[in-house]
Amino acid sequence: MAIQKTLCKKVLSLAILFTLLISNLFAQKIVRYDLYVKDTIVNFTGKAKRAIAVNGQIPMPTLTFTEGDTAEIYVHNEMNEETSLHWHGLFLPNKEDGVPNLTQMPIKPHTTHIYRFPIIQNGTHWYHSHSGLQEQIGMYGNFVMLKKTNDPTFRKGIDDLATVPIVLSEWTNIKPENIHRMLHNANDYPALKKNAVQSYGEAIKAGHFKTKLKNEWKRMLAMDVSDVYYDKILMNGKPSTDLTRIEGKQLKGGDKVRLRISNGGASSYFWLTYAGGKITVVANDGNDVEPVEVDRLIIAVSETYDVVVTIPAENTAFEFLATTEDRTNSASYYIGNGIKQLVSPQPRLKYFEGMKMMNDMMKMNGDLDDMGMNMSLNQMDMNVVMYPEITGDAKPKQDDKDPNRYNANALADIVTLNYAMLKSPINTALPKDAPVKELKFTLTGNMNRYVWSLDNKVVSEADKILIKKGENIRIVIYNNSMMRHPMHLHGHDFRLLNGQGDNAPLKNIVDIMPMETDTLEFNANVEGDWFFHCHILYHMMSGMGRVFTYENQAANPLIPNPKLAQRKLFADDRKMHFMFQNDFATNGNDGEMMLQNTRWSIGSEWRLGYHNMHGYETETHIGRYLGKMQWLMPFVGFDWRYRKMGIDEQEKNLFGQTNTKDNRAVLSLGVNYTLPMLVRFQTEIFTDGIVRLQLMREDIPVTKRLRFAFMVNTDKEYMAGLNYIFNRNFSLRTHYDSDMGFGAGLTFSY
Repeated sequence: MAIQKTLCKKVLSLAILFTLLISNLFAQKIVRYDLYVKDTIVNFTGKAKRAIAVNGQIPMPTLTFTEGDTAEIYVHNEMNEETSLHWHGLFLPNKEDGVPNLTQMPIKPHTTHIYRFPIIQNGTHWYHSHSGLQEQIGMYGNFVMLKKTNDPTFRKGIDDLATVPIVLSEWTNIKPENIHRMLHNANDYPALKKNAVQSYGEAIKAGHFKTKLKNEWKRMLAMDVSDVYYDKILMNGKPSTDLTRIEGKQLKGGDKVRLRISNGGASSYFWLTYAGGKITVVANDGNDVEPVEVDRLIIAVSETYDVVVTIPAENTAFEFLATTEDRTNSASYYIGNGIKQLVSPQPRLKYFEGMKMMNDMMKMNGDLDDMGMNMSLNQMDMNVVMYPEITGDAKPKQDDKDPNRYNANALADIVTLNYAMLKSPINTALPKDAPVKELKFTLTGNMNRYVWSLDNKVVSEADKILIKKGENIRIVIYNNSMMRHPMHLHGHDFRLLNGQGDNAPLKNIVDIMPMETDTLEFNANVEGDWFFHCHILYHMMSGMGRVFTYENQAANPLIPNPKLAQRKLFADDRKMHFMFQNDFATNGNDGEMMLQNTRWSIGSEWRLGYHNMHGYETETHIGRYLGKMQWLMPFVGFDWRYRKMGIDEQEKNLFGQTNTKDNRAVLSLGVNYTLPMLVRFQTEIFTDGIVRLQLMREDIPVTKRLRFAFMVNTDKEYMAGLNYIFNRNFSLRTHYDSDMGFGAGLTFSY
């Protein structure tokens, strides 16, 4: 009996020990961060401006975990406005994804929200606000998940290198809400600041008058590669940083450094170059790739790249340079100790060559013509025609039969990374026996009105896309717009089909250039509502996205009122944008104001004469834009005029109808249509039977700052004027008006 009791005690002790060992083996380490979100004042440019800081810093703190941890993140919103945090590229329960009004309600002012999720992956990712435009003014930071040292995918010489997390960003002194408003009103202030205006005068100087003429004949605005001008570019919150030590160790020649780079910019792509030689790419979007050496790479908005650089000499610091795609600004890290070796700055883009290329690509109906080139994976950079470092004074190959027509790596000695060069070191094939659901999207947009969409519908106009758990989802995307679009899928990685077979790279962002078609696929394995959108902040807020939702999924406990949440989500792309302009001139006062969103326009214009006219008039139109390119807008209107005329004085229009300008208050029906050369044609019939046809354009670029305007209509009214732009709010205007006579004055624009 004693022996049995002793044996039982030993068995019990072993069982307890085994249980403890198993518990420790599978125990998850809880890693907690407290993030305090506050308004702050920054001064990056010599002017004090409002920003948002987290824990007193911009960018937000780098959050570091090891695969197997549990993240517990307390977000303390100490602002007077709502906020949220999205964990970009992370696999997590849908309710933790951080999209306000979709996966959670916004974090109210002066409240705390807890995000809690297991860390089940590794790699370089980042996090940012998904509320309004807060990301633009400070709410972005790196999110690093380390491999365990016993991970079978651990790569010696790469995963054990000293690392530096870097988040790229931009700064503008203009409020982001104002930037968004200006973009929707086709304000060319950014082009002025970037010296990128392509006027007729500059076209003539460059021998591209016909190019400019054809550009406007096809109803296109001037060529550009970026929407916004930024005052400063930042790496980890600074325009320049000396990196002499990592993890307490002083850097010296021969050392290798791993840079974990996230593009936290709101709208800027960046060229990455290194004065010390080649850049070795070892990971993309948090996923390992087979190492590949390049001279440079372009990192899309919200992408991440892990790169390894070598310090090849003693007593030297080599510049690691991030340059905006439009080449207007940059930021630097100087890696090493000693004399600084700089990267050769990238030359100014050849805009008129780009415009000529764009003319060849664009059809009169607004569609792009890919000329049967079947482009994909960033292999053929259509902007190569604009790169002097590749083309010099010569032009790139123009043979349509040549598959390398605009392939940068075929045209120059510079090796530029493209997606076809990325290969996963592991098999990424999807389950073979799963059903396949194929979806096709066309990226569409109108730069003139700044409307960005999928299949000509914005988020608020499209239903959620139903998918089933377990399906393999294949998405084929064609870019029919003139802008690059970094399309981001929440909550999942996808395989980018790039010719690498079972080793296709895993990504959560795909940068799709104009005329490109790219194919991606993923297994639907996590229920919830997942956002799929362009990550250029102002494109997303304009409606370029969709929501994937799983069939028969459970309700999200963080969305107690789904209908209210949906209305708030849809409010982003339904937002009305205000524009105001008033001319204070010697012959009178005239101006206009307008509210516009994706489809609707409400506008009023007025004229008050001092001399010849001795009266006033105002017109108000409410219209809805129709069609893919939104060149057509039917409207209803109201016309109210008063003018002191002689007792027997009458005016007749070109149709012989008597015009009642002396005292007129009538309703109207009409249509606005954008003609070639961006001339606005308007036809209108009033309730008194008067019919009026009108041609008008107000922004013909004569020189960099000089604009010509004209108007003529069948009421025998006409106007011609010149506008000289001082800055984004003020210009000098002179004009002749058939009713008001000659005048000159100052114009205020908002």
